[in-house]
Amino acid sequence: MTWGNGTDPDEAAAILVAFHDAGGTLVDTAVSYSDGISERILGALIADVVPRSELVIASKAGITRIGDERFVDTSRGALLRRLDESLSNLGVDYLDLWQVHTVDSDVPADETLSALDHAVSSGKVRYVGVSNYPGWRTAQAATWQRAVPGRAAVISNQVRYSLLDRGVEREVIPACAELGIGILPFSPLGGGVLTGKYRNGVPADSRGAAEGRNLTSYSEPRSVGIVEAVATAADGLATAPINVALAWLRNRPGVVAPIVGARTLGQLTAAVQSLSVELPLEIQLALDDVSAPFIGYPEDRG
Repeated sequence: MTWGNGTDPDEAAAILVAFHDAGGTLVDTAVSYSDGISERILGALIADVVPRSELVIASKAGITRIGDERFVDTSRGALLRRLDESLSNLGVDYLDLWQVHTVDSDVPADETLSALDHAVSSGKVRYVGVSNYPGWRTAQAATWQRAVPGRAAVISNQVRYSLLDRGVEREVIPACAELGIGILPFSPLGGGVLTGKYRNGVPADSRGAAEGRNLTSYSEPRSVGIVEAVATAADGLATAPINVALAWLRNRPGVVAPIVGARTLGQLTAAVQSLSVELPLEIQLALDDVSAPFIGYPEDRG
């Protein structure tokens, strides 16, 4: 997401090479990221640095940004136009995964989903998914696509999910589990908060400082307690908090692959190190307990 807006092409190349060398395959972007620059940087790297055949390329459409304004349009025409833009930006013939970036209440669900069907039947897309969809919309989309043979099945939902943000466990994850849909968590480190780097203020070289981000919500006692629990677990395991946070998320039911928004090579390297960390059951359960979301009626009825 930061490629072209905080991460220049040289740094992006170093990140992609290190990711590929570590065995990574899934690279997620969107046509709206940096006004298409993110995709164009990735496209140049596919041509010169890492072979297309060795990557699983995912992109998203449905959001357009003009200056500071954000516009949502998931109509069939808008989505298919944006798909062609993605293919052109990336310099590829097809996407491995194409996702509806967000919900658009002004467009009927069947119109949005018809764009996914066309994208697959035309050969421009291999698989389709959604992003930022609540539980009922996820179930609606998946069930609609299953209703008639030949429609493109919804295989994934990309949602915000971390120890600091477990709201998707109320309805989204149960819906996905029931329908065989994989979870792609974004912001798995709570915007970097779970790394512990904001415990004593906002570092000048952080993304939080660059964006002037308001971290007030993470200064609440519950959030502070979660961050401190992660730091304590990391100390006990002689590892870094980032490893604990990513290992916890990696083990959650339904999670396919946390999407790490590495802005620098150092951040990517730190994230990759988490693959060697396995959390003992008692630590996993302790983190579950300290970060547990409130689940009441009617979700508690199963």
